[in-house]
Amino acid sequence: MKICAIICEYNPLHNGHLYHIREAKRLSGADCILCLMSGNFVQRGEGAILDKFTRARHAVLAGADIVIELPAVYATSNAELFATGAVQLLSSIPSVEYLCFGAENADANAFLHAAALLNNEPEEVSAQIKNLTGEGWSFAKARAEAWQNLLPTDLIHSPNNILGIEYTRAILKLNTNISILPIPRLGNGYNSNSLNATFASASAIRKAVDDGVSVENYIPEYVLKNLPAANMNTLECLEKYALLTNTTEQIVKICDCTEGLENALKKAATQEGTLAEQLTSARYTSSRIRRIALQNLLKIEESFIRDCLKSKLYLRVLAVKKDRKDILSELSNAEFPLLLRAKDEDSLTETAKKCLQTDYFTEKIYAIAYNFYKKEKNIFCDV
Repeated sequence: MKICAIICEYNPLHNGHLYHIREAKRLSGADCILCLMSGNFVQRGEGAILDKFTRARHAVLAGADIVIELPAVYATSNAELFATGAVQLLSSIPSVEYLCFGAENADANAFLHAAALLNNEPEEVSAQIKNLTGEGWSFAKARAEAWQNLLPTDLIHSPNNILGIEYTRAILKLNTNISILPIPRLGNGYNSNSLNATFASASAIRKAVDDGVSVENYIPEYVLKNLPAANMNTLECLEKYALLTNTTEQIVKICDCTEGLENALKKAATQEGTLAEQLTSARYTSSRIRRIALQNLLKIEESFIRDCLKSKLYLRVLAVKKDRKDILSELSNAEFPLLLRAKDEDSLTETAKKCLQTDYFTEKIYAIAYNFYKKEKNIFCDV
């Protein structure tokens, strides 16, 4: 079996994602489209607009054959750890031949060239990045500035290309046989909040939902009927509470919580306004602030993320086409255990069990924050 993988969030699934899935199937010639999807919390450090089981079912309706959950330790991490963890899981499946991702630059050779350079960063580039971050630049902007004369500007500035490079870097580091398959991204940019395009971004769609604006022209009908009236949640309240109850020694163990941010976060937790509103600056992006606050709430320390990267984890199925049970047989040959029943957890290593318990804990936090207590039991989807 030839499998083409897509690493995704589908927050929510929209027409651009439909195009991506169809193109991945066409260009790869794969027998199976496997989506490795973030669970209830996503890489921006936010809760997903819809729960993971609903979004997984949408993916199958859109053309995916099976959806595997990306563990929360990776799904809520920065781009490098997000990509490394995701690629490591895919590498455990021998049948995965392609990784397909959307990009502003769809030149596979450009990604391979850039990834190879970034994996062997020259000392002068490292020194410049250190100097710029010391002057108050964010790491992402400092890296883009230091590499601007060595790499194409669009590769190191746009969000989709940055993730694509991180996927490619991880593939090279892990020495896996997975081939990359970049597909041109259509419509508005990743962070665009405008609906003035044929293919609107997920960010624009979420904002429109919050503002009460119709999004029916930008998403499939089966997604539209599941969208909430507004993306109301109490996640920020839980995060502030966790910051107040945890010690600074505990908070500083969270990934990317450096340079006294633990103290700033504790202070911000007692102030009016969101954490991101108070602490976002040229040095600290809003996504970084939100990720730190979220991982502190979820008790995901950097040392544990790195332990997970060294361990054999698991493949937890969220949804699969009812007539594609052959894929489950194929995945049973993977290096990582396939989780379908409670007894399958018995074979997990201690680190994997702790990682899975973190996933269970995130489900409880999501239920509290988004008032979502439905528990999906049937992973098989009719199309």
